[in-house]
Amino acid sequence: MPQNSPRAGFLRNRHVRVLTCVLIAQVLGFYAVSRRENVPLARPLDQFPRELKEWRVVEEGVVDQETTDVLRADDVMTRVYGNAVTNRAANLFVAYFKSQRTGQAPHSPKNCLPGSGWVPSESQIISIRVPGVPNPVPVNRYIVAKGDLKSVVLYWYQTRNRVIASEYKAKMYLVADAIRYNRTDTALVRVTVPIADNQEAAAAETAVEFVQSFFPALRQYLPT
Repeated sequence: MPQNSPRAGFLRNRHVRVLTCVLIAQVLGFYAVSRRENVPLARPLDQFPRELKEWRVVEEGVVDQETTDVLRADDVMTRVYGNAVTNRAANLFVAYFKSQRTGQAPHSPKNCLPGSGWVPSESQIISIRVPGVPNPVPVNRYIVAKGDLKSVVLYWYQTRNRVIASEYKAKMYLVADAIRYNRTDTALVRVTVPIADNQEAAAAETAVEFVQSFFPALRQYLPT
């Protein structure tokens, strides 16, 4: 569809998006009270591999109680992996939600990062080829800064056999899966790589390589 077509302009209209969100909430509310959700089984994230090719866990993160209370995820993992070959490190954060019908839902890094003092200077959606998936997966790519610190952030939403970058599309698929499969489970996956010596390209390359290393394993821990 051409970007300047009347239909494309209609979909970008703010009021249309607000109305769509309202309709989504109404649909989810109806299904929340009309039938019990089919909650799939997932493997505990604390059993996720500590070694992934050249990557090894160098720090096991802890989510404090205040963050846990706000996040309301059913399972969370935050770790720092190090690569002995490249001498680089990457943080992996995964928050899994069994259901989004009772107000539990991922908090978009697009909102959380600025709230933590990280200011985005660049954002785009990129495609990454990962093992075991025929087509490249779309992920959000951010460059964020906090004082003298800079990092590359990649994040996406993963549900069933689907990877979604857009928050808007994630909501649309949420409704579709609730109706068709009686499921609203999802996971937020985020990778953060510090930018050392202003080497932004190297940090971005590290982030992509790290995603390619853990993605096949992560698929085994999230419901399909």
